[in-house]
Formats: sequence, C-alpha cells, structure tokens
Amino acid sequence: MSIDLKQFSGLELEYDSGSIPPPFSHVFRLGLDWSKQDLGSDFVIHYTDREELSDEEIFEEGFTLDDDYSAKVKLHPVWKDVVFDKLKSTKWNSRSLKDEGISLALVQGNRPQAAKVPMDQEGWKLLAQDLIQAIYETNKKEAPLSIQFKVVTKEQSREARITVFFSDRKVKLESNGNEEELNWEFAIELMKLIFTPDYNYEIARDQPGNKRGIYLDCGDGYWHVLGKGITNIDNEFDAVSRIETALKDLI
Repeated sequence: MSIDLKQFSGLELEYDSGSIPPPFSHVFRLGLDWSKQDLGSDFVIHYTDREELSDEEIFEEGFTLDDDYSAKVKLHPVWKDVVFDKLKSTKWNSRSLKDEGISLALVQGNRPQAAKVPMDQEGWKLLAQDLIQAIYETNKKEAPLSIQFKVVTKEQSREARITVFFSDRKVKLESNGNEEELNWEFAIELMKLIFTPDYNYEIARDQPGNKRGIYLDCGDGYWHVLGKGITNIDNEFDAVSRIETALKDLI
C-alpha cells in the first residue's frame, strides 16, 4: 500500500539487537522530523546487559565504558528524499511486532501512529546505520571515513584518497592533484568490499611500499599489501581481486 507522506511530519524508528551478546547488544531510537526544510533528528543509543562483563572484557572488544550516546541534529536535506524513497517502496509485515529488529511509526502532527514492522529489515537497518553515521559526522563525534591507496606498476606509482561524507551523502576522490565526486552507491559498495577481507596487522606498515603492488590504508594509519596483508576470508568470494580491479580503475 502506497503511503501519502504529505499526511505525516516524521518517523520514529526503533531497533533492538535481540540475542546478540554484550558488549555488542544494544537498542536505539531514531526520530526524524521533516516538517521543516531540514531533516531534524533525535537519536539515542543504549548498550545493554554490560553489567555481566568486566571492564577488561568490554575494552577487549574495542568498546569503552561510555558508549551510550544521544544527539539532536539537523541533517542535510538530501537525506529527506532518501528516507521518502525507502518509505514509498516499503512493504509491511502483517505479523505482530518482533522482539528484535526494526519497527517504524509514522508521526502525524506530534502523535506517532501504531508501530509497524517493515519486511526489508536489512535494508532499513543499513539506512539507519547511514543516518546514524550522518548524525555522528554532523555533530563532530566522528570524522568522515577516509581511505588511502597506492598502486605501483612497472610504469608508474600513483596514490589516491577516497573520503566518504555521510553528512551530505557525497564521496570525494583525490588523486595526483585532481579531485572528483564519485557516485554514492558505487562508493558504498566499494567500502563494503574493502572491509570484507582479513587484514593482518602484524605485517602492516607505517608507510606504503615502493615495490610493485597495491597498498591500502583503511583510515587507521596502517598500510597493508593487497594479497599479502589483505587476504580473502571466503574461498568462494574473491574480494581481493575485486578490490584490485576497482582501485586500478579509479586511477
């Protein structure tokens, strides 16, 4: 059933990670308000069941003791169309609300409607993650995602940087003094691909090498060699070769 979004002023999205164990388990609420030109957001995330763990167990998984977060941020208007497009194509689960996953409630005036469960849970989860990252960037909690890579061949050596700005859904490619904007969907799929293989930090370097090969820094200052320090996890999916092809094509 098609939704006439002109009737509504916003959306409330709630998520429960369900059976995922701590320190990863969490719930969040993301309120969106499109009644004005900007897209207003009201975000709260809470990590659950951590009283079962010691401080050391939390630190070992890369978390801190203060990961709960809340923010009210005006997002770039570009996100309004993204949310609208997703809502217009959404099909709803006829079953009652699930104990885990995402539920949505459209807001009419200041009153949320009854919450519903979208069938495309994964799609809504990915959109929510993108919106949360936009909130983090806009509120200066996190910097934009930026990766560097260097391609060394027999004929030449070229370096480039890709920066993904979730705040306004733009991606910038800088290479040899030139700058261009990349397609958003292409760039996001490339980022997913880049973070698919296994990275061996024991042989990572502080600087890229000069021998023939492809060197990649995923934003943490450590350079890895494609095919040596970066290896496939799944023998049936050659992510390394796909990354090599994509990076060579970019420069």
